[in-house]
Amino acid sequence: MPLLKSDGPVLVAMSGGVDSSVAAAILSRRGFDVVGVTMQIWQESQTDPRHAGCCSLGAVEDARRVSRALGIPHYVVNFREEFRESVIEDFVHEYASGRTPNPCVECNRTVKFDLLLSKMRELGCARIATGHYARIRRDRASGRLRLLRARARDKDQSYVLYMLTQEQLAVSAFPMGELPSKAFARSLARKLGLPVAEKPESQDICFVADAGGYREFLRKTRPEVFREGEVVDEAGVVVGKHSGVAGFTVGQRRGLRVSSATGRPLYVLQVEPQTDRVVVGEEGGLFKKQVVFEDAHWGAIGPPDGPIRVEAKIRYNMAPQRATLVPGTAFPFKDAQSGSSVSANKDGSRKESALLEFDEPVRAVTPGQIAVAYRGQTVVAGGRIV
Repeated sequence: MPLLKSDGPVLVAMSGGVDSSVAAAILSRRGFDVVGVTMQIWQESQTDPRHAGCCSLGAVEDARRVSRALGIPHYVVNFREEFRESVIEDFVHEYASGRTPNPCVECNRTVKFDLLLSKMRELGCARIATGHYARIRRDRASGRLRLLRARARDKDQSYVLYMLTQEQLAVSAFPMGELPSKAFARSLARKLGLPVAEKPESQDICFVADAGGYREFLRKTRPEVFREGEVVDEAGVVVGKHSGVAGFTVGQRRGLRVSSATGRPLYVLQVEPQTDRVVVGEEGGLFKKQVVFEDAHWGAIGPPDGPIRVEAKIRYNMAPQRATLVPGTAFPFKDAQSGSSVSANKDGSRKESALLEFDEPVRAVTPGQIAVAYRGQTVVAGGRIV
């Protein structure tokens, strides 16, 4: 969806990285009235906030330097408490419940495209732009806005934006979505003289800076969830012990400290917080054809009347696979983690669920992660895997 200068000023969410900096530069060079805003979300739990991911203390200074180079105003907004409540607490709760969350999705949902949208209006801006690699188009037939994959297939981030509503898409812009690659974006940063042109890309969870990774973060935040339990095989036979289910995720191989009778590697097949058990088995047990996801969000097409053919992925770095998407039926499945029934009935007790039936089995279906379905380039649905 094209940006028009007549729409008014554009708030650019600047994380201090290359992508958001280039997004701000592109809009500024095109003559838009750009306002840079950086979220202050770093937490005291970090060993050294200057070396953490996006929106850390060092990242804020980088965003400020880029804004100065571009000659645009720059503001820092304090979202520490909101970020802790909506993203960090969800992250900890999900791991404690035996699920594997995606904090970037939750940050986009509750912080960038909720809190920051409110700040956009306070500052008198008409649109919000980010450094995400995705595109927006309006469907001529239906009039609905469509979220599309980016042109740069190696950097496409439509997966983490699947939940954007029609209202949010209407005021959003993704300048990076039209670029051919991340390498092109970095070369553009050099050409424009941006001070972050050579800054390495962050690969870690932004609020986890400890050397021990997310497990050490969880131990410091919720030590009580690390209760000793049993490691069992698919028949329920105890084959070992563990120090806490929060330290395991489906598909994990390292750190099990157990071996199979056949000598073949073992993997985590299921995490059961209600019994403090971790179920392990050989790799074949990781492959499933059916995936149920809850809190289903329907994008460009709205909820379909029946099953539709799609391509879908169950993790960010997975290539989409062919599948059939079945909306809003009462599926006879249970949440593998909690044991509770999964209901897709619209009775107010649970948001709508949906089923993905893959043509070929997919590996390591992980409760808590996100399933996203596409038709061609367009995101049509997504939700949290149960």
